[in-house]
Amino acid sequence: MVLPPPAPATRPTPPLLAPDGSVREGSAPHGPVSPTFAPLTARPAHAVPGFVASLRSRGQAPAVHTATRSLTYAALADLVDEAAVTLGAGRRLVLLACDNTLDTLVTYLGALAGGHVPLLAPGDRLHHLDALVAAYDPDVVAGRGDEGWRVVTRHEDRTRGEGPHDLHPDLALLLPTSGSTGSPKLVRLSHTNLDSNATAIAEALGIRPDDRAVTSLPLHYCYGLSVLHSHLAAGASVVLTDLSVVDPCFWELADRAGVTTLAGVPHTFELLDRSGFADRHHPTLRAVTAAGGRLDPGTASRYAELGARRGFDLHVMYGQTEATARMAVLPPELAATRPGTVGRAVPGGTFRVDPLGELDCGLGELVYSGPNVMLGYATTPADLARGRDVHELRTGDLGRITADGLVEVVGRRSRFAKVVGLRIDLDHVERDLADEGHDAHCVDLGDAIGVVLPEPGTGPAATEVLRRRHGIPVGAVVALDGQSAPRLSTGKPDYPGMAELLGAHREEQDHATEPPSGDRLEAVVALYRELLDTPRAGAGTSFVDLGGDSLSYVEVSLRLERVLGTLPAGWHLLAPAELVAAADRAPTRSGSRLHRVETSVVVRAVAVLLILANHTHLSFVPGGAHTLLALAGYNLARFQLTDRPRAARARGIARSALRIWAPSAAWIGVVALVAGTYDWRNVLLLNQVLGDWARWSPHWHYWFIEALAALLLGTALLVAVPAVDRFERRHRLALPLALVAVGLLTRYDVVVPDAGPYRGANAYVLIWLFATGWAAARANTWPQRLLVSAIPVLTVPGFWPTMPTRAATVCLGLLVLIWVPTVALPAWLGRAASLVAGASLFVYLTHFVVYPHLMAYSSVLAMAASVAVGVAYWQLWLRVEAAAGRAAHRAARVARLLRRAT
Repeated sequence: MVLPPPAPATRPTPPLLAPDGSVREGSAPHGPVSPTFAPLTARPAHAVPGFVASLRSRGQAPAVHTATRSLTYAALADLVDEAAVTLGAGRRLVLLACDNTLDTLVTYLGALAGGHVPLLAPGDRLHHLDALVAAYDPDVVAGRGDEGWRVVTRHEDRTRGEGPHDLHPDLALLLPTSGSTGSPKLVRLSHTNLDSNATAIAEALGIRPDDRAVTSLPLHYCYGLSVLHSHLAAGASVVLTDLSVVDPCFWELADRAGVTTLAGVPHTFELLDRSGFADRHHPTLRAVTAAGGRLDPGTASRYAELGARRGFDLHVMYGQTEATARMAVLPPELAATRPGTVGRAVPGGTFRVDPLGELDCGLGELVYSGPNVMLGYATTPADLARGRDVHELRTGDLGRITADGLVEVVGRRSRFAKVVGLRIDLDHVERDLADEGHDAHCVDLGDAIGVVLPEPGTGPAATEVLRRRHGIPVGAVVALDGQSAPRLSTGKPDYPGMAELLGAHREEQDHATEPPSGDRLEAVVALYRELLDTPRAGAGTSFVDLGGDSLSYVEVSLRLERVLGTLPAGWHLLAPAELVAAADRAPTRSGSRLHRVETSVVVRAVAVLLILANHTHLSFVPGGAHTLLALAGYNLARFQLTDRPRAARARGIARSALRIWAPSAAWIGVVALVAGTYDWRNVLLLNQVLGDWARWSPHWHYWFIEALAALLLGTALLVAVPAVDRFERRHRLALPLALVAVGLLTRYDVVVPDAGPYRGANAYVLIWLFATGWAAARANTWPQRLLVSAIPVLTVPGFWPTMPTRAATVCLGLLVLIWVPTVALPAWLGRAASLVAGASLFVYLTHFVVYPHLMAYSSVLAMAASVAVGVAYWQLWLRVEAAAGRAAHRAARVARLLRRAT
């Protein structure tokens, strides 16, 4: 079949080759561009990996899918044969600047089919490509130029016969060591390595001919390449894409192509969490694999349980480039119960543990043996002529083998770190920094690389070197400059001492505020630190990661729009770096006077205006407060019930309740002192518990705020229960539906039948309405939306027998939330709605004092004044919160300094 194209959303790849076919300026001399593909006439005798040699024999079975086309194995074999001819005669060293496209795939397989030795590197890391060209002087360079895919022969006088390199007959592939891409150190892999690992992985994962793997990882990365090899070895197919798993177009393509296999590193699972993967169903997905670093056991258990519900298996794996990618697989049936292990060796491989020193406690360095162990390393072109000089792989990882034969990795023995899926050689990083003029020492901080530099002010430059030369994100580097590295008595660097020093520096950074710069990423981070009162905000922490809630959502979104111009859907789930990138990709609205506003914002603004209109007698359309209560449940699910740990969830919800109580208590307390309208029960939001239910009085003005705070606190206590928390994570829609069912018992007076004459203001009677809003946020499919839509339609009418208009307002508000994600409004009206929505709590608080004094003159004036006073109180409170936050951080910092001094 031919797949229809998805919406245009691709990542541009920087050109490697100039329009004339030359390697970029500064590279070694080059020859003319290779000729157009020609039919294969003869193939020299040489070893070819089995998964390449068998392409044509698989005939019309599907092999490759892209967004616009599909290829059978026979068609792919034709292209591979043509690519082999284009790369030239003899055995050549082919530097391949990779992207996840058909051009890369065909050229790579063509190099293997033609007996050449491909050297893979990322096509968007030009500095690395320069280093590899300079170090190994490849015969051919292939990559994406300004005019498309280019294959360049660099040695005109060697286009016949053998190339300039002496390539060992067993040598099949060269891969940079993971995390050291662009350095001269390469892993030498043989044809046997490639074949044995491809078949072992296919067997371990049970890959079938009808499987389809999507390129969620780069093809130049050993893990991503292993996915390709194992699927071709099994006669399965691959879906090529450069899109990220957070991009909706990625999932549109995956579902359209029937993807069955998804591979990821730990960072991929963080992105999946942010993208709402757990709330979607991808019917063809049957296997999710995890490698490239230690997957958090909690995440592994969660995804194993999610897979059990959704029909896919989680395969936790362990590997290194030196073993042709993957060495161990954890059986999926153990992923939920043994998530701290990485399983057993792949077929043909074995592990042993070499004890550390004389003490044998079962813990030691993991040593792996098998046919997938590399030939050895290469650091110069002369090493390419060497045969095998490595027979087993000393992984450098500390681990043990359990009684039931499972491998458990507990740490690193050598100077390597794993950050965002990259295996980083810290010694190599230090050498690169020295090349750039930085006398630096590096340590592993677990989730980041720590750098100590003696020269003041060099931290940002060193961080940029790590980003540019090693692909380490800025947020994964902790740099301390102006500090000499501590040393042992022997004069050697004291790396444990450095780790302690950097840890203290990192803690101080977490509590330090930095002024925003002109850079948009830094401006977003600074904005989060200011508005969310979270100095720990960084390039990798999203709005929900930082505890953002519905109270801060509107203010943050308004300020972000000023910085970014537009906000993508689901922006609150994206880290600042991803948010800026998504805003850059978003289409501009030049010439358009309409502005897309989230429906929840519009509903909040309209609801509070309806309350004002009713109270000022401008109109009579009741139901605004109850709509806001349902909206509170909706926002609870969006902002608080994320994939944070259970304790963080409970604290976040309780904090939201506190952020409602604090400005309410302050305002009500002042009014109580000045006017005597309220008392201490109102200040504590306890009038529903301790007040007079027999008659309506001003003490009941704030029933909505009391009910909201009580429902939030109740939810915080509920999700603090481990069993409930686990149930909610597994059954995102089931829990709110269960609460709706429980709430209907009080709504229909089945339990606590006498709720008083003002039952519509009682928190425990309104549980069902709050939970319906929660369910509305969890309904992601048409059947789910229809199910949740039925709840207000069937249960809201009749709750207020004498006020059918109130029921209609609440039903309409909920249905709009369920079915209409955004609303197009004139830009000025969108900004006004956002302003009123952001101040809605404060407008509700203050309007009881404002409107009675103005109604005699004009209902419109009374309503406008109520909005103005509420907005003013909102802005004042934001400044009070910011000042209190700064004072708290200063006090905490002083306390830490005093503790250190003592």
